[in-house]
Amino acid sequence: MQITPLHAWDLTPQEAIALQNRLRRLVVLEDYLSEVRHIGGVDLSFARDSDQGWAGVVILQMPELTLIESQTVTGPVPFPYIPGLLSFRELPLLLQALERVEHTPDVILCDGQGIAHPRGLGIASHLGLFLNLPTVGVAKSRLTGYYREPDPLPGSYTHLYDRQGRVIGAVLRTKPRTKPLFISPGHRITLATALTLVMQSLRGFKLPEPIRQAHQLVNRARRSAL
Repeated sequence: MQITPLHAWDLTPQEAIALQNRLRRLVVLEDYLSEVRHIGGVDLSFARDSDQGWAGVVILQMPELTLIESQTVTGPVPFPYIPGLLSFRELPLLLQALERVEHTPDVILCDGQGIAHPRGLGIASHLGLFLNLPTVGVAKSRLTGYYREPDPLPGSYTHLYDRQGRVIGAVLRTKPRTKPLFISPGHRITLATALTLVMQSLRGFKLPEPIRQAHQLVNRARRSAL
């Protein structure tokens, strides 16, 4: 898969924040996809008490969500865990895994935020700029914004708003009696299309299949190595 070399990764947290403020101006919140035949999912797993990480990518064929390709890489993750700077910790390894991918997806779902981020540049948006592909943030918790709890019925959602009252995402119930997911566009996609793709990718679990399978992939890789 082709990757645009946007910047170096040897940054301090202060430099990373300044870079996010610059890069967010490049994010496009319009749909740049028509038919979705291949959908990707990415995730990363860490060893306990270590800086070693395992990054994974799965490519599924739509609409059946059949697995057609998976890739994993492992390596050190030197950047510390800092809320709001997840992409600087996880993207270097994820990009290495994506470089190995032969079937370029039409869209990628990321375990993390898109524009629902204090500086409007979560890991999904950041990744989209590197790949010049549509990306969607699918997070299990809120990083910023306010919302009303969605109804208990799966498929119910409410909007997530920033401090200025702008819609920056959706809070989606995907399974009864479970906490909702926080969906936000990453790059080259609208919130409406992002929501539709996430709901089309559900198969009875809380997480959409691309992310669920990527999560399983990296956990298997980590367990087999330890």
